Amino acid sequence: MQSPAGPTPSTAAGPLPHARPRPAHWAVTAAALAAVIAAATLAGPAREAPAAPTRASAAAPDPSAARYPLDCGGGTGPEVVQRATADLDGDGRPETAAVVRCRSGAGTAPSGLYVLAPAASPGEPPRITATLVDPAQRMSVTRFAVTGGTVSATLLGYSTPRVPRCCPDLSRAVEWRWQGGKFVLTALPVAGSV
Repeated sequence: MQSPAGPTPSTAAGPLPHARPRPAHWAVTAAALAAVIAAATLAGPAREAPAAPTRASAAAPDPSAARYPLDCGGGTGPEVVQRATADLDGDGRPETAAVVRCRSGAGTAPSGLYVLAPAASPGEPPRITATLVDPAQRMSVTRFAVTGGTVSATLLGYSTPRVPRCCPDLSRAVEWRWQGGKFVLTALPVAGSV
């Protein structure tokens, strides 16, 4: 076969006009791509099964509905001072850690720190599954926080019964973590210690 006489169209004047990208080509391509993405977003995945309910979606226990082992006397009753919610024991359901003390007109009543789980059956109060600080220890809980599965606090106490209740003279930062089926207490180093 003989080649045609004369220059081929692509070599005579450069590439063919439809082979040279111009701004209009890019605009059309971008608009088409945006339309495909928008359609896919609106349509969603094909045949998506509804999500099965998980135990983590359970409501966290309400600390104001719990019954605490506090003898407040005088009809004042307990008050929830602080609260935080997290899955503390890794079972996929949220627990609530609550700092609770008796209402007091003057001074600071000792604190209790409790971990609450959902009620055993509907209509019952949340269950206390752990007492991290017992009010009988006569300590106050400050700097309370829950981070991940760790409960942390600073405990304020008294070195002797002669120390006024207004002015605790002992302080210790502590943490509790769920290990081996129970909360394990770790005392953090005292500031300035070696």
